[in-house]
Amino acid sequence: MSDDGFQLQAPDGRAIHVHRWLPPGPVRATLLVAHGMAEHGLRYARLAQALNDAGWAVYALDWPGHGRSVRSPEELGHFADRDGWRYALGVLHQVRLQAAQEQAGKPLFLFGHSMGSLLSQYYMVEYGEGLTGVVLSATTGDMGAARAAGAVLLKLEGMLLGVRHRSALAEALSFKAFNRKFAPARTPADWLSRDAAEVDKYVADPLCGFRCSAALWSSLLTAGASLRDPRRLSRIPKALPVLLIAGSDDAVSGGAPGPGVLAQAYSSAGLNDVTVKIYQGGRHELLNEIPQCRDQVAAELLDWLGQHLP
Repeated sequence: MSDDGFQLQAPDGRAIHVHRWLPPGPVRATLLVAHGMAEHGLRYARLAQALNDAGWAVYALDWPGHGRSVRSPEELGHFADRDGWRYALGVLHQVRLQAAQEQAGKPLFLFGHSMGSLLSQYYMVEYGEGLTGVVLSATTGDMGAARAAGAVLLKLEGMLLGVRHRSALAEALSFKAFNRKFAPARTPADWLSRDAAEVDKYVADPLCGFRCSAALWSSLLTAGASLRDPRRLSRIPKALPVLLIAGSDDAVSGGAPGPGVLAQAYSSAGLNDVTVKIYQGGRHELLNEIPQCRDQVAAELLDWLGQHLP
């Protein structure tokens, strides 16, 4: 299996990198991967291998300001100076259209992890028609009581220090706070996984774990206010299958409660195929967990995807 990557040109001229893994034989279906904050699409190669073996094509974009979509150090961790959330959604849709064109007529699923899962929640509302199913990993329907205050603080920080300022404040309130739950921690990223080797790979990767911009954080926290807005959720196609997965010890989703409240909101909105799966002991990155856990996650994910093929 090789990463047959390519680049798309966003409307503003920026180059968006897309990792593409194709099976050796006929394509059964397509999975589009939306990765999390401060990481990149190449980290999903192991999942792509498993899906390729089952006849699936996999496309994983690098968000603006992430991975191989970064043109200069100043862009790292930054979506856009204005309307970054909507800009990122537009980029995701552009990649979806390219994947759909290349794999014409094949079922297309969306997999979103962490920040990518929050963007995927919005994508389901805006562009849900035509998707065969959606998987939301390490997601939540409630970002907590501090979300509103954080959105204000990060907006002010952007006004004072510039929207591209890499926010130490946001890092302290998020990644560092998540890691404190696992004290005494061996690394700054123990909150990601129980697998020390996977954590070390993340820490050693210069395209992982960086500080993101005040503008990106402000847009994310602002978007978090409307995750369960009934008026928005009413626009999601009612027959769209949704799978929510999380580790019981995920500091971001809060374990079962975060996906649980989102699943309830989707059911209240009329979605008729919503499944929640919580993996005991799992942390934030289920696909990079200890082998026993990640193998179970991958197997059950492939089973769910297969069950929802037309």
